[in-house]
Amino acid sequence: MSSEFPIDTELAREEPALGEFFRDGEAPLDAGLWWQLDRQGAALAALRALFHGPAALARLRVWVFLELMGLPEGRLAREQLNRHFHVLTDEALELVLRRLREAELLSWDSTEQVYSVTSLAQSLLGLLAPLNSAPAEHDELATLLAGVAGAQQLGTLQAGQLQSLQAQLVRLNDEFAEAIASGSEFRLRKARGRFERALGLVEKASEALTAIIRGAEDRNDARLERLARDLGLAQARLLAMASQFNRALQQADRQRITLGSTGITTTDVRRWLQQQADLGALLEDACAVPVAPVLVAQHELLDATEGEFERERARAPQAEPLPGARTAPPGTLDVAEFPPDLAALQVLLQRWSAEDPTERPLAPALLGSGYARAAYRAQLLPLMGDPQSTGLAGATGELARQPWRARFAAEQGPVDDPHVRWMSQGRLIRTDGSPKGDAE
Repeated sequence: MSSEFPIDTELAREEPALGEFFRDGEAPLDAGLWWQLDRQGAALAALRALFHGPAALARLRVWVFLELMGLPEGRLAREQLNRHFHVLTDEALELVLRRLREAELLSWDSTEQVYSVTSLAQSLLGLLAPLNSAPAEHDELATLLAGVAGAQQLGTLQAGQLQSLQAQLVRLNDEFAEAIASGSEFRLRKARGRFERALGLVEKASEALTAIIRGAEDRNDARLERLARDLGLAQARLLAMASQFNRALQQADRQRITLGSTGITTTDVRRWLQQQADLGALLEDACAVPVAPVLVAQHELLDATEGEFERERARAPQAEPLPGARTAPPGTLDVAEFPPDLAALQVLLQRWSAEDPTERPLAPALLGSGYARAAYRAQLLPLMGDPQSTGLAGATGELARQPWRARFAAEQGPVDDPHVRWMSQGRLIRTDGSPKGDAE
Protein backbone atom coordinates (compact mmCIF):
# COMPACT_ATOMS: atom_id res chain seq x y z
CA MET A 1 0.00 0.00 0.00
CA SER A 2 1.21 3.47 -0.79
CA SER A 3 2.75 5.47 2.03
CA GLU A 4 0.25 8.23 1.27
CA PHE A 5 -2.38 6.50 3.42
CA PRO A 6 -0.82 5.61 6.85
CA ILE A 7 -4.19 5.39 8.57
CA ASP A 8 -4.83 2.17 10.38
CA THR A 9 -1.70 2.41 12.52
CA GLU A 10 -3.38 5.27 14.46
CA LEU A 11 -6.02 3.03 15.92
CA ALA A 12 -3.44 0.49 16.98
CA ARG A 13 -1.90 2.81 19.54
CA GLU A 14 -2.50 2.00 23.18
CA GLU A 15 -5.31 4.13 24.52
CA PRO A 16 -5.42 5.39 28.11
CA ALA A 17 -7.94 3.95 30.52
CA LEU A 18 -11.11 6.00 30.92
CA GLY A 19 -10.78 6.24 34.68
CA GLU A 20 -7.49 8.11 34.39
CA PHE A 21 -9.36 11.27 33.44
CA PHE A 22 -11.45 11.40 36.66
CA ARG A 23 -10.43 12.31 40.19
CA ASP A 24 -12.11 9.23 41.69
CA GLY A 25 -10.52 6.91 39.15
CA GLU A 26 -13.81 5.83 37.58
CA ALA A 27 -16.44 7.20 35.22
CA PRO A 28 -19.54 8.96 36.66
CA LEU A 29 -21.98 6.15 35.97
CA ASP A 30 -24.72 7.90 37.97
CA ALA A 31 -24.79 10.85 35.49
CA GLY A 32 -27.70 10.55 33.07
CA LEU A 33 -25.89 11.86 30.01
CA TRP A 34 -22.83 9.68 30.65
CA TRP A 35 -25.06 6.62 31.00
CA GLN A 36 -26.77 7.53 27.72
CA LEU A 37 -23.39 7.86 25.95
CA ASP A 38 -22.32 4.53 27.39
CA ARG A 39 -25.31 2.93 25.70
CA GLN A 40 -24.33 4.53 22.39
CA GLY A 41 -20.87 3.01 22.33
CA ALA A 42 -21.26 1.57 18.82
CA ALA A 43 -22.28 4.95 17.37
CA LEU A 44 -19.35 6.69 19.11
CA ALA A 45 -16.94 4.08 17.75
CA ALA A 46 -18.34 4.55 14.25
CA LEU A 47 -17.96 8.33 14.49
CA ARG A 48 -14.40 7.92 15.73
CA ALA A 49 -13.61 5.61 12.82
CA LEU A 50 -14.95 8.19 10.36
CA PHE A 51 -13.30 11.29 11.79
CA HIS A 52 -10.06 9.93 13.28
CA GLY A 53 -6.87 10.98 11.57
CA PRO A 54 -5.89 13.84 9.26
CA ALA A 55 -8.56 16.23 8.00
CA ALA A 56 -8.19 15.16 4.36
CA LEU A 57 -8.71 11.46 5.19
CA ALA A 58 -11.66 12.23 7.48
CA ARG A 59 -13.31 14.24 4.69
CA LEU A 60 -12.68 11.38 2.23
CA ARG A 61 -14.31 8.81 4.54
CA VAL A 62 -17.35 11.03 5.18
CA TRP A 63 -17.76 11.70 1.46
CA VAL A 64 -17.62 7.98 0.56
CA PHE A 65 -20.00 7.13 3.41
CA LEU A 66 -22.62 9.74 2.39
CA GLU A 67 -22.33 8.71 -1.26
CA LEU A 68 -22.92 5.07 -0.30
CA MET A 69 -25.96 6.01 1.80
CA GLY A 70 -27.38 7.93 -1.17
CA LEU A 71 -27.21 5.01 -3.60
CA PRO A 72 -30.64 3.46 -4.32
CA GLU A 73 -29.33 -0.14 -4.34
CA GLY A 74 -29.48 -2.09 -1.11
CA ARG A 75 -26.71 -4.54 -2.08
CA LEU A 76 -23.66 -3.39 -4.03
CA ALA A 77 -21.02 -5.40 -5.80
CA ARG A 78 -17.43 -4.24 -5.85
CA GLU A 79 -17.66 -3.56 -9.59
CA GLN A 80 -20.53 -1.15 -8.97
CA LEU A 81 -18.50 0.66 -6.32
CA ASN A 82 -15.51 0.90 -8.64
CA ARG A 83 -17.70 2.46 -11.34
CA HIS A 84 -19.36 4.87 -8.93
CA PHE A 85 -16.07 5.97 -7.32
CA HIS A 86 -14.07 5.96 -10.53
CA VAL A 87 -12.39 9.23 -9.51
CA LEU A 88 -10.64 7.50 -6.58
CA THR A 89 -7.62 5.31 -6.83
CA ASP A 90 -8.05 1.63 -6.02
CA GLU A 91 -5.83 1.91 -2.93
CA ALA A 92 -7.81 4.84 -1.49
CA LEU A 93 -11.20 3.20 -2.10
CA GLU A 94 -10.05 -0.10 -0.59
CA LEU A 95 -8.70 1.70 2.46
CA VAL A 96 -11.96 3.58 3.08
CA LEU A 97 -14.12 0.48 2.55
CA ARG A 98 -11.97 -1.46 5.01
CA ARG A 99 -12.38 1.29 7.61
CA LEU A 100 -16.17 1.23 7.11
CA ARG A 101 -16.22 -2.56 7.50
CA GLU A 102 -14.16 -2.39 10.71
CA ALA A 103 -16.55 0.23 12.09
CA GLU A 104 -19.51 -2.06 11.21
CA LEU A 105 -20.97 0.52 8.87
CA LEU A 106 -20.68 -1.89 5.91
CA SER A 107 -21.10 -5.64 5.90
CA TRP A 108 -19.41 -7.94 3.37
CA ASP A 109 -21.15 -11.09 2.15
CA SER A 110 -18.35 -13.36 0.98
CA THR A 111 -20.81 -15.85 -0.50
CA GLU A 112 -22.50 -13.45 -2.91
CA GLN A 113 -19.55 -11.02 -3.04
CA VAL A 114 -21.66 -7.93 -2.25
CA TYR A 115 -21.63 -5.06 0.24
CA SER A 116 -24.69 -4.00 2.25
CA VAL A 117 -25.38 -1.07 4.60
CA THR A 118 -25.88 -1.93 8.29
CA SER A 119 -28.52 -0.57 10.64
CA LEU A 120 -25.79 1.29 12.53
CA ALA A 121 -24.94 3.21 9.36
CA GLN A 122 -28.59 4.13 8.87
CA SER A 123 -28.82 5.55 12.40
CA LEU A 124 -25.50 7.36 11.92
CA LEU A 125 -26.83 9.00 8.77
CA GLY A 126 -29.27 11.06 10.88
CA LEU A 127 -26.34 12.51 12.85
CA LEU A 128 -24.47 13.44 9.66
CA ALA A 129 -27.52 14.79 7.81
CA PRO A 130 -26.49 18.48 8.31
CA LEU A 131 -23.25 17.74 6.40
CA ASN A 132 -25.33 16.72 3.38
CA SER A 133 -27.18 20.07 3.12
CA ALA A 134 -26.15 23.54 2.03
CA PRO A 135 -24.74 25.63 4.90
CA ALA A 136 -27.12 28.34 6.06
CA GLU A 137 -27.21 30.80 8.91
CA HIS A 138 -29.03 29.52 11.99
CA ASP A 139 -28.87 26.02 10.48
CA GLU A 140 -28.09 24.67 13.94
CA LEU A 141 -31.36 26.06 15.32
CA ALA A 142 -33.33 24.78 12.33
CA THR A 143 -31.82 21.31 12.79
CA LEU A 144 -32.69 21.20 16.49
CA LEU A 145 -36.24 22.48 15.89
CA ALA A 146 -36.79 20.00 13.07
CA GLY A 147 -35.54 17.17 15.26
CA VAL A 148 -37.83 18.11 18.15
CA ALA A 149 -40.89 18.63 15.93
CA GLY A 150 -40.29 15.41 14.01
CA ALA A 151 -39.69 13.37 17.15
CA GLN A 152 -42.88 14.77 18.67
CA GLN A 153 -44.88 13.69 15.62
CA LEU A 154 -43.33 10.20 15.69
CA GLY A 155 -43.66 9.83 19.46
CA THR A 156 -39.89 9.36 20.00
CA LEU A 157 -39.13 12.66 21.74
CA GLN A 158 -36.44 12.52 24.41
CA ALA A 159 -35.63 14.98 27.18
CA GLY A 160 -32.11 15.51 25.85
CA GLN A 161 -33.47 16.99 22.61
CA LEU A 162 -35.42 19.61 24.55
CA GLN A 163 -32.37 20.42 26.68
CA SER A 164 -30.20 20.96 23.59
CA LEU A 165 -32.83 23.20 21.99
CA GLN A 166 -33.27 25.24 25.17
CA ALA A 167 -29.50 25.68 25.51
CA GLN A 168 -29.30 26.94 21.92
CA LEU A 169 -32.10 29.47 22.52
CA VAL A 170 -30.34 30.73 25.67
CA ARG A 171 -27.09 31.15 23.72
CA LEU A 172 -28.88 33.08 21.00
CA ASN A 173 -30.59 35.27 23.60
CA ASP A 174 -27.22 36.11 25.19
CA GLU A 175 -25.69 36.83 21.79
CA PHE A 176 -28.50 39.23 20.83
CA ALA A 177 -28.39 40.91 24.27
CA GLU A 178 -24.67 41.59 23.84
CA ALA A 179 -25.34 43.15 20.42
CA ILE A 180 -27.98 45.44 21.95
CA ALA A 181 -25.69 46.42 24.83
CA SER A 182 -22.84 47.24 22.43
CA GLY A 183 -24.75 50.12 20.83
CA SER A 184 -22.95 49.50 17.50
CA GLU A 185 -25.27 50.18 14.58
CA PHE A 186 -23.56 47.66 12.30
CA ARG A 187 -23.56 44.95 14.95
CA LEU A 188 -27.21 45.69 15.73
CA ARG A 189 -28.29 45.44 12.09
CA LYS A 190 -26.37 42.21 11.59
CA ALA A 191 -27.82 40.70 14.77
CA ARG A 192 -31.30 42.01 13.85
CA GLY A 193 -31.32 39.97 10.63
CA ARG A 194 -30.21 36.81 12.44
CA PHE A 195 -32.77 37.50 15.17
CA GLU A 196 -35.65 37.78 12.68
CA ARG A 197 -34.68 34.51 11.00
CA ALA A 198 -34.43 32.75 14.37
CA LEU A 199 -37.75 34.27 15.44
CA GLY A 200 -39.46 32.93 12.33
CA LEU A 201 -38.19 29.41 13.09
CA VAL A 202 -39.30 29.61 16.72
CA GLU A 203 -42.79 30.84 15.81
CA LYS A 204 -43.25 27.94 13.37
CA ALA A 205 -42.37 25.48 16.14
CA SER A 206 -44.89 26.93 18.63
CA GLU A 207 -47.59 24.38 17.72
CA ALA A 208 -45.15 21.51 18.26
CA LEU A 209 -44.20 22.92 21.68
CA THR A 210 -47.88 23.16 22.71
CA ALA A 211 -48.43 19.57 21.59
CA ILE A 212 -45.38 18.43 23.59
CA ILE A 213 -46.72 20.05 26.79
CA ARG A 214 -50.18 18.50 26.32
CA GLY A 215 -48.71 15.09 25.54
CA ALA A 216 -46.48 15.20 28.63
CA GLU A 217 -49.49 16.12 30.79
CA ASP A 218 -51.49 13.22 29.36
CA ARG A 219 -48.64 10.76 30.04
CA ASN A 220 -47.86 12.26 33.48
CA ASP A 221 -44.26 12.81 32.38
CA ALA A 222 -43.26 15.53 34.85
CA ARG A 223 -39.69 15.90 33.61
CA LEU A 224 -40.62 16.28 29.96
CA GLU A 225 -43.38 18.73 30.86
CA ARG A 226 -40.97 20.84 32.96
CA LEU A 227 -38.41 20.92 30.15
CA ALA A 228 -41.09 21.89 27.63
CA ARG A 229 -42.30 24.75 29.84
CA ASP A 230 -38.71 25.96 30.37
CA LEU A 231 -38.33 25.87 26.60
CA GLY A 232 -41.47 28.00 26.30
CA LEU A 233 -40.00 30.57 28.71
CA ALA A 234 -36.80 30.74 26.64
CA GLN A 235 -38.92 31.23 23.54
CA ALA A 236 -40.89 34.03 25.26
CA ARG A 237 -37.66 35.82 26.27
CA LEU A 238 -36.51 35.63 22.67
CA LEU A 239 -39.81 37.09 21.44
CA ALA A 240 -39.57 39.95 23.96
CA MET A 241 -36.29 41.14 22.45
CA ALA A 242 -38.01 42.53 19.32
CA SER A 243 -38.91 45.79 21.08
CA GLN A 244 -35.38 46.07 22.51
CA PHE A 245 -33.93 45.83 19.00
CA ASN A 246 -36.26 48.59 17.80
CA ARG A 247 -35.29 50.92 20.65
CA ALA A 248 -31.58 50.27 20.16
CA LEU A 249 -31.82 50.95 16.41
CA GLN A 250 -33.79 54.15 17.03
CA GLN A 251 -31.11 55.27 19.46
CA ALA A 252 -28.45 54.55 16.84
CA ASP A 253 -30.42 56.54 14.27
CA ARG A 254 -30.55 59.54 16.62
CA GLN A 255 -26.78 59.40 17.03
CA ARG A 256 -26.19 59.43 13.27
CA ILE A 257 -24.83 62.77 11.97
CA THR A 258 -25.33 64.15 8.48
CA LEU A 259 -22.26 65.80 6.98
CA GLY A 260 -23.49 69.19 5.78
CA SER A 261 -26.06 69.24 3.00
CA THR A 262 -24.47 66.35 1.09
CA GLY A 263 -26.84 63.73 2.52
CA ILE A 264 -23.85 61.58 3.56
CA THR A 265 -24.05 60.34 7.15
CA THR A 266 -21.46 59.00 9.55
CA THR A 267 -22.87 55.55 8.89
CA ASP A 268 -22.03 55.86 5.19
CA VAL A 269 -18.50 57.02 6.04
CA ARG A 270 -17.99 54.12 8.45
CA ARG A 271 -19.29 51.60 5.90
CA TRP A 272 -16.95 53.04 3.27
CA LEU A 273 -13.97 52.85 5.63
CA GLN A 274 -14.78 49.22 6.42
CA GLN A 275 -14.66 48.39 2.72
CA GLN A 276 -11.13 49.80 2.34
CA ALA A 277 -8.44 47.15 2.27
CA ASP A 278 -5.65 49.44 3.50
CA LEU A 279 -6.63 52.37 5.70
CA GLY A 280 -3.02 53.52 5.87
CA ALA A 281 -3.04 54.18 2.13
CA LEU A 282 -5.65 56.89 2.64
CA LEU A 283 -3.04 59.01 4.46
CA GLU A 284 -0.74 59.14 1.45
CA ASP A 285 -0.05 62.71 0.29
CA ALA A 286 -2.11 64.01 3.22
CA CYS A 287 0.79 66.23 4.33
CA ALA A 288 2.23 66.86 0.87
CA VAL A 289 0.99 70.48 0.84
CA PRO A 290 2.52 72.48 3.71
CA VAL A 291 0.56 74.95 5.77
CA ALA A 292 0.55 78.39 4.05
CA PRO A 293 0.21 81.25 6.57
CA VAL A 294 -1.65 84.43 5.58
CA LEU A 295 0.13 87.69 6.51
CA VAL A 296 -2.08 90.79 6.84
CA ALA A 297 -0.76 94.35 7.28
CA GLN A 298 -2.01 96.71 10.02
CA HIS A 299 -3.74 99.13 7.65
CA GLU A 300 -5.70 96.25 6.08
CA LEU A 301 -6.96 95.18 9.50
CA LEU A 302 -7.95 98.77 10.26
CA ASP A 303 -9.89 99.13 6.99
CA ALA A 304 -11.73 95.90 7.64
CA THR A 305 -12.63 97.02 11.16
CA GLU A 306 -13.95 100.41 10.03
CA GLY A 307 -16.03 98.77 7.32
CA GLU A 308 -17.51 96.39 9.87
CA PHE A 309 -18.55 99.23 12.18
CA GLU A 310 -20.01 101.32 9.34
CA ARG A 311 -22.03 98.46 7.93
CA GLU A 312 -25.77 98.83 8.51
CA ARG A 313 -27.10 96.35 10.99
CA ALA A 314 -30.60 95.32 11.78
CA ARG A 315 -31.96 97.23 14.73
CA ALA A 316 -33.25 95.37 17.72
CA PRO A 317 -37.06 95.43 17.99
CA GLN A 318 -38.36 97.99 20.50
CA ALA A 319 -41.30 97.48 22.81
CA GLU A 320 -44.45 99.19 21.55
CA PRO A 321 -47.41 100.00 23.86
CA LEU A 322 -50.81 98.55 23.19
CA PRO A 323 -53.29 100.87 21.42
CA GLY A 324 -55.83 102.71 23.57
CA ALA A 325 -59.51 101.87 23.88
CA ARG A 326 -61.80 102.99 21.05
CA THR A 327 -65.57 103.01 20.64
CA ALA A 328 -66.84 100.25 18.40
CA PRO A 329 -68.46 101.54 15.16
CA PRO A 330 -72.25 101.15 14.86
CA GLY A 331 -73.50 98.13 12.97
CA THR A 332 -76.36 95.71 12.55
CA LEU A 333 -76.60 92.06 13.52
CA ASP A 334 -78.02 89.91 10.76
CA VAL A 335 -80.07 87.00 12.02
CA ALA A 336 -80.93 84.10 9.76
CA GLU A 337 -84.65 83.99 9.03
CA PHE A 338 -86.82 81.18 7.78
CA PRO A 339 -88.01 81.41 4.19
CA PRO A 340 -91.49 82.96 3.85
CA ASP A 341 -92.87 79.64 2.62
CA LEU A 342 -93.02 78.26 6.17
CA ALA A 343 -95.17 81.16 7.36
CA ALA A 344 -97.34 80.98 4.22
CA LEU A 345 -97.93 77.26 4.79
CA GLN A 346 -98.90 78.00 8.42
CA VAL A 347 -101.43 80.62 7.32
CA LEU A 348 -102.91 78.27 4.71
CA LEU A 349 -103.31 75.41 7.20
CA GLN A 350 -104.87 77.71 9.81
CA ARG A 351 -107.37 78.99 7.26
CA TRP A 352 -108.28 75.43 6.29
CA SER A 353 -108.68 74.52 9.96
CA ALA A 354 -111.08 77.44 10.43
CA GLU A 355 -113.16 76.23 7.48
CA ASP A 356 -113.29 72.78 9.20
CA PRO A 357 -112.71 70.46 6.22
CA THR A 358 -111.62 66.86 6.68
CA GLU A 359 -109.47 66.64 3.56
CA ARG A 360 -107.75 69.00 1.18
CA PRO A 361 -105.82 68.31 -2.02
CA LEU A 362 -102.06 68.40 -1.66
CA ALA A 363 -101.30 70.47 -4.75
CA PRO A 364 -102.52 73.89 -3.46
CA ALA A 365 -100.34 73.57 -0.38
CA LEU A 366 -97.18 72.88 -2.42
CA LEU A 367 -97.39 74.68 -5.75
CA GLY A 368 -96.68 78.31 -6.46
CA SER A 369 -93.63 80.61 -6.87
CA GLY A 370 -91.48 78.08 -8.77
CA TYR A 371 -90.14 74.56 -8.47
CA ALA A 372 -87.61 75.33 -5.72
CA ARG A 373 -90.27 76.76 -3.40
CA ALA A 374 -92.51 73.77 -4.09
CA ALA A 375 -89.67 71.35 -3.24
CA TYR A 376 -89.00 73.25 0.01
CA ARG A 377 -92.68 73.03 1.05
CA ALA A 378 -92.67 69.30 0.25
CA GLN A 379 -89.75 68.87 2.68
CA LEU A 380 -91.74 70.66 5.40
CA LEU A 381 -94.71 68.30 5.23
CA PRO A 382 -93.08 65.39 7.20
CA LEU A 383 -92.67 67.77 10.17
CA MET A 384 -96.40 67.75 10.79
CA GLY A 385 -97.10 65.28 13.59
CA ASP A 386 -93.40 64.53 14.21
CA PRO A 387 -93.18 63.63 17.95
CA GLN A 388 -89.60 64.91 18.25
CA SER A 389 -90.49 68.33 16.84
CA THR A 390 -93.77 68.99 18.65
CA GLY A 391 -91.93 70.18 21.76
CA LEU A 392 -89.87 72.78 19.90
CA ALA A 393 -90.56 76.48 20.18
CA GLY A 394 -90.94 78.73 17.18
CA ALA A 395 -92.29 78.18 13.67
CA THR A 396 -90.99 74.62 13.38
CA GLY A 397 -92.77 73.50 16.54
CA GLU A 398 -95.99 75.23 15.46
CA LEU A 399 -95.94 73.39 12.12
CA ALA A 400 -95.36 70.08 13.92
CA ARG A 401 -98.41 70.73 16.12
CA GLN A 402 -100.76 71.36 13.18
CA PRO A 403 -103.69 68.89 13.02
CA TRP A 404 -102.88 67.96 9.43
CA ARG A 405 -101.08 64.96 7.97
CA ALA A 406 -99.79 64.52 4.42
CA ARG A 407 -100.75 61.35 2.58
CA PHE A 408 -99.01 60.80 -0.74
CA ALA A 409 -100.63 58.47 -3.25
CA ALA A 410 -99.07 56.20 -5.83
CA GLU A 411 -101.18 57.74 -8.61
CA GLN A 412 -99.65 60.65 -10.51
CA GLY A 413 -101.10 63.20 -12.89
CA PRO A 414 -100.79 66.66 -14.46
CA VAL A 415 -101.30 69.83 -12.43
CA ASP A 416 -102.19 73.39 -13.39
CA ASP A 417 -98.98 75.27 -12.55
CA PRO A 418 -96.56 77.21 -14.81
CA HIS A 419 -93.49 75.62 -13.16
CA VAL A 420 -94.59 72.05 -12.29
CA ARG A 421 -96.29 69.88 -14.88
CA TRP A 422 -96.60 66.52 -13.10
CA MET A 423 -96.75 65.34 -9.46
CA SER A 424 -98.17 62.75 -7.09
CA GLN A 425 -101.90 62.91 -6.28
CA GLY A 426 -101.73 63.27 -2.50
CA ARG A 427 -104.11 64.60 0.15
CA LEU A 428 -103.87 66.60 3.38
CA ILE A 429 -106.01 64.89 6.08
CA ARG A 430 -107.14 66.53 9.29
CA THR A 431 -106.62 64.35 12.40
CA ASP A 432 -108.28 66.32 15.27
CA GLY A 433 -111.70 64.79 15.82
CA SER A 434 -111.99 63.33 12.33
CA PRO A 435 -112.66 59.59 12.43
CA LYS A 436 -111.63 59.22 8.83
CA GLY A 437 -108.33 60.95 9.40
CA ASP A 438 -107.58 58.98 12.56
CA ALA A 439 -108.19 55.69 10.80
CA GLU A 440 -105.78 56.52 8.07
